[in-house]
Amino acid sequence: MAVLQTIRKRSGLLLLAIGFALLAFVVQDLFTKGFKSQSKDVGSINGKDISFDEFRIKVANAEKNGQNGQAITQTQAANQMWDQEIAIALISDQFEKAGIRTSENNIIEIFKKDPNIGQNPTFLNQLGKFDIAKFKEYFKNNPEQAKAFEDRQTDAEINAKYQIYSSMIKAGLYATNADGKFKYKLEADKINFDYVSVLYSTVKDSDVKVTDADILDYMKKNEKKFKAEETREIEYVLIEDKPSATDEAEMKSKINGLLTGSVVYNKETGVNDTLPSFKSAPNVADFIAENSDKAYDSTFVTKQDLPAEHADKLFALPAGEIYGPYINANYYCLSKAMGRKVGAKAKASHILISWEGTKLPNKKEKRTKEQAKAKADILLAQAIANPGNFMMLALTNSDDSSAQQGGDLGYFGPGQMVKPFNDYVFGNPVGKIGLVETEFGYHIINVTDKQDAIRLATVAQKIEPSEVTTNEIYTKATKFEMDATSNKDFAAVAKAAKLTVNPAVKAKAMDEAFGVAGSQRQIIKWAYTGGTSVGDVKRFEIVNVGNIIARLKKINEKGLMTVEDAKPSVEGIIKNKKKAEKIIAKMKGGSLEAIAKANATTVQNAPAASVENSVLANVGPEPKVIGAAFGTPSNKVSAPVEGNSGVYVVKTKAITKAPKLPKYDEYVAKIKAANGQAVGRIFPALKNDAEIEDNRLEFY
Repeated sequence: MAVLQTIRKRSGLLLLAIGFALLAFVVQDLFTKGFKSQSKDVGSINGKDISFDEFRIKVANAEKNGQNGQAITQTQAANQMWDQEIAIALISDQFEKAGIRTSENNIIEIFKKDPNIGQNPTFLNQLGKFDIAKFKEYFKNNPEQAKAFEDRQTDAEINAKYQIYSSMIKAGLYATNADGKFKYKLEADKINFDYVSVLYSTVKDSDVKVTDADILDYMKKNEKKFKAEETREIEYVLIEDKPSATDEAEMKSKINGLLTGSVVYNKETGVNDTLPSFKSAPNVADFIAENSDKAYDSTFVTKQDLPAEHADKLFALPAGEIYGPYINANYYCLSKAMGRKVGAKAKASHILISWEGTKLPNKKEKRTKEQAKAKADILLAQAIANPGNFMMLALTNSDDSSAQQGGDLGYFGPGQMVKPFNDYVFGNPVGKIGLVETEFGYHIINVTDKQDAIRLATVAQKIEPSEVTTNEIYTKATKFEMDATSNKDFAAVAKAAKLTVNPAVKAKAMDEAFGVAGSQRQIIKWAYTGGTSVGDVKRFEIVNVGNIIARLKKINEKGLMTVEDAKPSVEGIIKNKKKAEKIIAKMKGGSLEAIAKANATTVQNAPAASVENSVLANVGPEPKVIGAAFGTPSNKVSAPVEGNSGVYVVKTKAITKAPKLPKYDEYVAKIKAANGQAVGRIFPALKNDAEIEDNRLEFY
């Protein structure tokens, strides 16, 4: 009572202390965030703000609907929707500048191409054609559906405008007859020249040195190619939440106990109950329900469906016998053989010959049923006469997609194929070839294999860390976190603790993949927010993984990519450039023969090269060399040319001009086809020049 009175007397002081603590927390948070208020917009594109409230609804819908039938995370949905927002904003700006407008007819045409609308029976007339009147009438009578359809209309309008826009781009990239003629000459003009080559590989890599300064200088000269987003490099130690040797031994002992009966005191009855062993249990399903972490599976399985390491012994197990304990994917298991089914799965190949009117969508040729039967009979006779030729017969004659596999359908169980096909395969022995008719056509069937299957009753108990082990892991992880925080040398602390520092994860602001731990958004967000500085350390508890102690190793600012990242693609280029300097210094002489002799090589000949086919035999593509040959006067020795594979000196012997053609339509068409791909390069170009502010990190 005295204690209670004391607390009451000092409650004012206590509240004041709590108030100061809260104030300190708020002030600290303000200083940490630099008095930065959270934006109401998820970002902006060329000055146009993207409202978070609208964006989050789109993200929620994307997350709900998934992608290609697969579930996606909130971060994946946010990234997907952001890319979409950028694309729509940039391309809509182009629509506005080009003065592109759409009519109702444009939008209707987009809807008609959507199978869910254009082929919906609700909107079709008696002739099976899309009826615009029925389409409008439906939404007039269903206002709720019309409201939900508004987003589809917006998308359709954008698609309609994009089709007009892409058509304008394609129309602007026209090709004239002169362009076609030039294209023809690039392909058909031939040149015969001699050359001497000294390959870069003749100079040892150790004879040239590429410094970081060389790489940086190259990147600065080619800045657009080496742009990079801001990244954080996070190194980490993983302390797995896994069972100890003692935990495994205890689990093994526990599951071994199921092999023998046991006596257990029953509190309700006051007497001891004798529990049966797994082998003597009267009801296997009940026994598994009481003792297993996995439910009883009564299906028959083939040998190939069993754990590879134990498949032979499990498949040979006599009925009623038990195999185990054995480990399968972090479970200790006991398996009891419950029965065997002969020929449970079969493997077959077939040749399908269809006719007009069957359910097969893509037929190789049109034929009547009678013609199909006649062809099937001939193929059946050929297959029976020479079974070894079945694969080739299927490849050249079958209407089914399995023709590419020689008609092989793989293994399947009863009921997986249409009934006549199923009955033939499971009703005949391996090696039997016959003919059946289904709604898809006539099938010449070759039964190639059959597999028996077994039914197993399996008790599976998960091998998990005990409470003692989990506490030891937690203690080890928290101690490492404290030691790593107070000691700047992360690697030294890890070494002392006998732990491994994993290679640093290089993450962008909206990434979530984190090394072996998979999707770990919270770690990457920590590296980017809350005032986290280089050298800061934090521990994260990851369910079913363990403890990750992360350290922010490096911040790579937006701009040029790091020398380390650029090195794999740039180092070889600079090396070849330096090797070329050494090679050119030795390529002296008044003739090819003299140059060849000075470099211990030979004069070679390119008899019929062209600009479009710029490949030198036994070397590879060398467009600069071919171009130099075309530009060098006959019988003159060129200056050294730095090619893809080495340094070359050429001497042109003869140029054969292609004969004139009456028309160059074929080559004009080639140019137009290439121009048609140009539309796909518009969006990356627009994005590259756009001013984009991304605030998603504040929300996700």
